[in-house]
Amino acid sequence: MATETILIVDDEEEIVSFIQDALEDEGYEILTAFDGERAIIEAAKKPDLVLLDVMMDGLDGFEVCEHIRPVVRGPILFLSACQDETDRVKGLVVGGDDYIVKPFSLSELKARVHAHLRRERRKIDGKDKTELQFDRLTIDYKGRSVRLNGIDVELTSKQFSIVWFLSLHRGQVFSRTHIYERIWGLEADGDDSTVTEHIKKIRAKFMEIEPTVTFIQTVWGVGYKWI
Repeated sequence: MATETILIVDDEEEIVSFIQDALEDEGYEILTAFDGERAIIEAAKKPDLVLLDVMMDGLDGFEVCEHIRPVVRGPILFLSACQDETDRVKGLVVGGDDYIVKPFSLSELKARVHAHLRRERRKIDGKDKTELQFDRLTIDYKGRSVRLNGIDVELTSKQFSIVWFLSLHRGQVFSRTHIYERIWGLEADGDDSTVTEHIKKIRAKFMEIEPTVTFIQTVWGVGYKWI
């Protein structure tokens, strides 16, 4: 039986009630909010997943996501009637993890929720890992070292932290802002463009050892992921 907490945010109370009933039947604990301001308050309770409507009066879903992303470490799934690609990309850029177009079926919504929470459980399990292996690449967290084809890759502390963070969440796309906040901290005074420069240097150091190697992939208009 599921025990995770899900925050549902939508200014249409009927939709909130509809989703709430369906997810409570699955065993989830539910928090609700009918506007952006309340969503920010409820997000302070650190739900495991957020279902967030895009089009709301006052703060819209994108603005809410930017406010709560530093607090909510779990997935944020946007709900929207808009199918425009620009909106989907914007949702990922501001820190969202998925974009579900209305109208959607309950079976699709449940499947997306289950999949994201299952991934989160694997990530939690992965926190105990101290070494990751990707074919010819070994990443040792305790030793803060990376070896490619048996050769040490000389990375700075920040470069290693980026490699560890992305590789621990293999396949998940993170925006530059998200990576910057996770590695440099929310109070850092720099610019998230430094993430791009660090990743360029990481790639260059890998390619010095193996010219065709690719571990960090650019997802254009969104961010980066480990493949």
